[in-house]
Amino acid sequence: MANPKQIYSRDTKWRKGVMRSLVSELYVNGRITTTLTRAKEVRRHAERMIQKAKNPTLQNVRMIASFVRPIKKDNQPVLSYLVKEIAPKYKDRNGGYTRIIKLPKRLGDNTRMAIIELV
Repeated sequence: MANPKQIYSRDTKWRKGVMRSLVSELYVNGRITTTLTRAKEVRRHAERMIQKAKNPTLQNVRMIASFVRPIKKDNQPVLSYLVKEIAPKYKDRNGGYTRIIKLPKRLGDNTRMAIIELV
């Protein structure tokens, strides 16, 4: 995978903000449609957060809290939803918590699109 700085041509603050938003939306909705490059980056971050949520020590929970956005799913914050609902679902799974499905290219700018979803 290429260096994210080369992919987005944006500053660090923008890249981190987009990743935080996309990962949080993935946990809330279960699946999102985005560009293929962003989907691959989201997968990297989302799987790390799920891995940390499977072992909810104070340090791991604080690391997750510093990354995910403070939005709500079913009247509970994404952080508690991730630790209490998503992580136990994957307790017997060692990885591969997400799936990327490639879509046809976008009409406007011919960008490769993809759906990323929780397995």
